[in-house]
Amino acid sequence: MPGIYAQCFDPTGARHGIPTYPWRLAPDEGLATRRQLRAKGLRPGGQPIQAQVMRVNRRRGTVRVAYLYREDLAKPVRPMTSRKWGALALAMLARRTCPRCRLDAGYCIPTSLGMCGTCLTHLPA
Repeated sequence: MPGIYAQCFDPTGARHGIPTYPWRLAPDEGLATRRQLRAKGLRPGGQPIQAQVMRVNRRRGTVRVAYLYREDLAKPVRPMTSRKWGALALAMLARRTCPRCRLDAGYCIPTSLGMCGTCLTHLPA
C-alpha cells in the first residue's frame, strides 16, 4: 500500500504538474469533481483544473483520475430550452422504438439484442 499511496500523493504538483491526492484523501477546501458540482447545480465554466484525485487498479495496472475544480469559480448550469427538451424526447423515443416491429417498447431496446422482447420471443427457431 505505501508504494501505491506514494505514487498518488503529490500535493505540490512536482511530479504530475498539478496537486495530486490518493482516492478519498483530497482536501475539502472548496474543491469538487464534475459530478459533485453538477449535484449542486454548478459546472466548471471553463476554469482550469485545480487538482486531481488518482486511483490505481492493481490488477490491471491502470490509473483512474478525477479532476477537481474550485467551487467558488464554478458557474450555474445552463437551463434546458424547449428545443433541447424536444431533441431529448425524440432521442429517447428512438431508443425505445423497436427497429423490427416499429412499436414503442416502453423501455430502451438493448443494443446487444437489437429488438424488443416480443420480437425476440417470436423469432423462428
